Amino acid sequence: MRNLNRIFFSVLLILGLAIPCFAGTKNIKINGSTTVLPIAQACAEKFMEKNSDINISVQGGGSGVGISSLIDKTTDIADSSRAIKDTELDKAVANGVEPKAHVVAMDGIALVINPSNNISALTKKQIRDIYTGAISNWSQLGGPDEKIVVVSRDTSSGTFEAFNELALDKVKVRTDALMEASNQAVVSVVDKTPGAVGYVGLGYIQAGVKAVSVNGIMPSKETVLLGKYPISRPLFMYTNGAPQGAIKKFIDFVLSQEGQKIADEQGYVGIK
Repeated sequence: MRNLNRIFFSVLLILGLAIPCFAGTKNIKINGSTTVLPIAQACAEKFMEKNSDINISVQGGGSGVGISSLIDKTTDIADSSRAIKDTELDKAVANGVEPKAHVVAMDGIALVINPSNNISALTKKQIRDIYTGAISNWSQLGGPDEKIVVVSRDTSSGTFEAFNELALDKVKVRTDALMEASNQAVVSVVDKTPGAVGYVGLGYIQAGVKAVSVNGIMPSKETVLLGKYPISRPLFMYTNGAPQGAIKKFIDFVLSQEGQKIADEQGYVGIK
């Protein structure tokens, strides 16, 4: 039965199949933030190994997509790398939904560049100047004489919202920025583009990209936990009201010591 659950879970991730949300069933649908996605996937797999009578489908799509799905009652849990907006909350209430936030981990948004670039540190002002177009060549920062290729997340992303607020003071990103739909897409572009700069969650710092310090602080679990890294934020799972039944059991697992260890193993900062 455990093997069948594992196969079922894998097929859902590949095909993006949705399970209808019916009260009283033991099917759980999760979608939303690609930053929270690795935590949700790993926790779901371990949870199903322990609970063979509960099936979970996990999909990405972005924080905005997850929250919209919760409002529309087409998902059980919305992953989000930002807090719900007032406008979204108003829509939820109007549709009879009461979003309840569960902080499942902490994260730092890391600035990443191609490893061929000799730059190792940026200030928040320099990041803002890069993303608004005031700085357009790495030579202006002591780097190679190379055009800066700005890579951003798309506007449905909670990481986009958080980065725009925490790093850019809510100014508009330059119009020629490459807008990507996921953290992994940002990594892929930066990996293949010598002049690129992008931003990703801690769990996506990997081979092919180089993280740089921000205001002299490197993005890491330790600097996020100590509150030193300047672009840090909580990660959420939202439910419709206080979770019940199988949904509560899963949320409790994510927030347990075992679930928080999984969050740590995925590169994020557990809250316990």
